[in-house]
Amino acid sequence: MNAVMRHRRHPLALAVVLLVGLLFAGVGYSLLAPTSAQAGETYGEDEIALGEELFLANCSSCHGIDGAGGEITEEGVQSGPSLYGVGAASVDFQVGTGRMPAQQSGPQIEQRDPQFTLEETRALAAYVATAFGPGPAIPDEEYLDPENGDLAEGAELFRVNCAMCHNFAGSGGALTRGKYAPPITDSAPVHIYEAMLTGPQSMPVFNDQTITPQQKNDIIAYLAYVKNTPQAGGLSLGSIGPVGEGLVAWVVGITGLIACAVWLGAKSS
Repeated sequence: MNAVMRHRRHPLALAVVLLVGLLFAGVGYSLLAPTSAQAGETYGEDEIALGEELFLANCSSCHGIDGAGGEITEEGVQSGPSLYGVGAASVDFQVGTGRMPAQQSGPQIEQRDPQFTLEETRALAAYVATAFGPGPAIPDEEYLDPENGDLAEGAELFRVNCAMCHNFAGSGGALTRGKYAPPITDSAPVHIYEAMLTGPQSMPVFNDQTITPQQKNDIIAYLAYVKNTPQAGGLSLGSIGPVGEGLVAWVVGITGLIACAVWLGAKSS
């Protein structure tokens, strides 16, 4: 016991304790922490080879042959961000929605018709995931079916986490500096899930620890319900909420009152 007490006073004792603590913390986290990485996902050699060919021909000019990102301009803007650790889900979203390859730079890359087939998109995702490090994986089909989601739970989650940007009905809305939250009711379930998982552009990341896969499925179920439910109570006015409704109230209502006042004045005279 006395020998142990003497070692406790050694100048290096605190450093040794800290190193041992960090070692145990790191090993414990790697063993116990949940993850959505590609670690268990495997790809065929032909698929990876096709992905590499497509990457070199269409993506390397901006992202670099090694995926480390393109050159930084005088304004400090990188022509293409690093692809290290982005995973298959990010590639599948960006390429599958037509945002990549980008036609031009700007405040926000717009969605357009995809430039690659589904097979080519998955091959690109496979190559990036294997060549540049694992990351979020393409979600399983079981979490993409609206029938498997809880509508009420999805509505609550959407209002709390998404409606402030995408609107309560998923119609989108304006952000700052020329950016915007796009409408998402017509988005494919897989792209809705991947957007939550990877946080493209101005969107925050909702990983599987923040919003679980089942909760993401619930949100998909809610958006499917909004899309497929007929509008009740008259015109939807774009489903953009009180802004559109207030505009109609002022333009139509005030104009009608003015017209009525002019008519009454003309009739009395």
